[in-house]
Amino acid sequence: MSASSGEEAIRAWAAARRLPEPYLARWLALGPDDRTALLAAVEGLRMRAGQLIAALDLLEEISVREAQPVAAILARIEVRRILNGAGSRPGRASALLAALRAIRFPRLARATERIAREIAALGLPRGIRITPPRELASDEVRVELIAHGGEELNELLGALARHARALARIADLAAGVGWNGDEI
Repeated sequence: MSASSGEEAIRAWAAARRLPEPYLARWLALGPDDRTALLAAVEGLRMRAGQLIAALDLLEEISVREAQPVAAILARIEVRRILNGAGSRPGRASALLAALRAIRFPRLARATERIAREIAALGLPRGIRITPPRELASDEVRVELIAHGGEELNELLGALARHARALARIADLAAGVGWNGDEI
């Protein structure tokens, strides 16, 4: 793809999705290989403008921090697997953003994975759902009970009581309490 046809394709994509001008300018300011690689990813996943904005922010931050071009980041195995993988395009677009966040914020990704492992290790009954804050953006842990009748509710409450200490630890971890500096 020539530089001018690549720029035209980017401008057409941006116009069709009403991408704000500052983001279009940032996209066009990338090197030719980076622009083309991002366009291929965006078109391949049929990303929305908001998804492109998030991806562009993350890619630029990763590029600066790791001194790698955007095209090289998009060529990484974990990213290529998403771009070329099976599944719905919206699901793959979300997975791409999650993978880019994990690359950009590796400690946050490890912390999120650790909390998920600790929740899974509890082996709670099916009627109890523990939901940590998304991307640890707050310190709120949600506990949801789904019971069909009083007897089942009592069983679920008993399970919560038996795991109260572990659940409190998970809440502390979500709130940032109890981490050692190099633990995550």
